Amino acid sequence: MTSDMQTLLESFLEETEPRRGLPAAAYRDQEFWNVECRSVFARNWVCIGFAHEMKEAGDAVPVTVAGQPLLMVRNGAGEINAFHNVCRHRCLTLVDKPGNVGKLIRCPYHAWAYDLNGTLRASPHFGGAGQQEAKGFDRSRNGLAPVRTHVWQDWIFVNVNGEASPFEDYAGSLMERLGGVDWQNVDCIGTLDFGEISTNWKFIMENFIEPYHVQFVHSSTTDQPLSDHYTIIDGNCMGSAVDLDEEVGTSGSLAVSSRYLALYPNFILGRYFPDQLGVYLNIPTGPGTMNQKRGLYMTGGRQLGSGEIEGLKRLWWDVHKEDHEMVERLQAGRASPVSDTGGILSPVWEDSVHAFQSLVARDVIGHGGH
Repeated sequence: MTSDMQTLLESFLEETEPRRGLPAAAYRDQEFWNVECRSVFARNWVCIGFAHEMKEAGDAVPVTVAGQPLLMVRNGAGEINAFHNVCRHRCLTLVDKPGNVGKLIRCPYHAWAYDLNGTLRASPHFGGAGQQEAKGFDRSRNGLAPVRTHVWQDWIFVNVNGEASPFEDYAGSLMERLGGVDWQNVDCIGTLDFGEISTNWKFIMENFIEPYHVQFVHSSTTDQPLSDHYTIIDGNCMGSAVDLDEEVGTSGSLAVSSRYLALYPNFILGRYFPDQLGVYLNIPTGPGTMNQKRGLYMTGGRQLGSGEIEGLKRLWWDVHKEDHEMVERLQAGRASPVSDTGGILSPVWEDSVHAFQSLVARDVIGHGGH
């Protein structure tokens, strides 16, 4: 990271009235993205998948995190673990698309094979024709390299460098704010796949965290007055909430008490009273691109008819598309020199955004660009 960027980030962290946002380069520069991969995405718990999409033993899903190819695998005991998605022989990526690998993960190059726990089971002809062994080669030490993994409810997290605090501590403030959810009766009723969005991952996070835009961007899909909202800053958890006297939401609009909670860096969970959850899967892929899905959940055991489910899917598709237009325009705006100093943040509605941006800046500065 250049000394100029270091100076800009340190300036961002200085007290000003009103506070300013991150400099434009934090959303556009390849080098800043590279440092984020080595810091933000390597040292924290990052959400990378939905467990409900991996139902059977042998289900395997490749994903790139912190610039590194990883592989999620469900084993025979029903556990989901993550590994570096490379063969220990010549470091070829093993799995290139989601699917079921059966009982073994086989390298397509030289047929080395690993079981669903990552143990190397076959290294054919490595020591000569018909010989799996070779002098100095220990198969027990050449299984797939594991990545620290935690599955919380339906959501799969990894900590690439293995140094984050235990997940229960890291996510404790978020969990406390979800008190009252009947986790034994949470049912995923559908998933929306939005594919690639042309924006930096931070804009998606910031957009969710602040309530300022809701009455303007979502005027046709929600009915939640700005005056009823408040922001949340609680350790690694930040976001906003709205408490309404009357819940009048339907499948065509949203007007219910809600909690919009983010767990740094990329996990988003929305709680919509009395009995709905929405979880975003946000996968950053570069300085100006990311992929997104949304899981829709019912809590408390209430069953919805197919028409109601389709109505909810349409509602949330429309809400997301409204947001996507905004975040892609935010990305486009960062090409202007006007954005070099980050814009201005509302001290009332966007203090949670500044808290999120501060965590990014401190991770990047703390990494020192190395």
